[in-house]
Amino acid sequence: MDKDNGIKIIITNKKASFNYFLSDFLECGIELKGTEVKSILNHNVSINDSYVVIRNQEAFIINMNIAQYEKGTYFNHEELRKRKLLMHKYEIRKYEQKTIKGGYTIVPTKIYFKNGKCKVEIALAKGKKLFDKRETIKKRDQELYLKKMGK
Repeated sequence: MDKDNGIKIIITNKKASFNYFLSDFLECGIELKGTEVKSILNHNVSINDSYVVIRNQEAFIINMNIAQYEKGTYFNHEELRKRKLLMHKYEIRKYEQKTIKGGYTIVPTKIYFKNGKCKVEIALAKGKKLFDKRETIKKRDQELYLKKMGK
């Protein structure tokens, strides 16, 4: 936990930065039920295949898997339900225009707690081609080699 600004990172989407060029990052809240918050605190969440859609001037996150809380009763939640993102209207309009005209996709990159509230960081994503992915692997391997050699 970062003591300076009260941020506790729960999960990051490493697959997104490998598969997409990411830009225009935005922190937004997420509408959750009580058992979902407890599951997220236990790190029982996955955002690898999730994405954001905008319908009727509202943003929803799809395919975000929050495992059921093991101590929950009949109040437990559905694991793959769509969850509403809490964003301003002008932010929703901006992201909607980018997805329609620019050919972008909106993906979540990080889930964290900030001052006791669950936040999701989303980004505009443009798909990488195969040669771009190879370039990413090449850079990562070079950095590992240099780190291993102590340079």
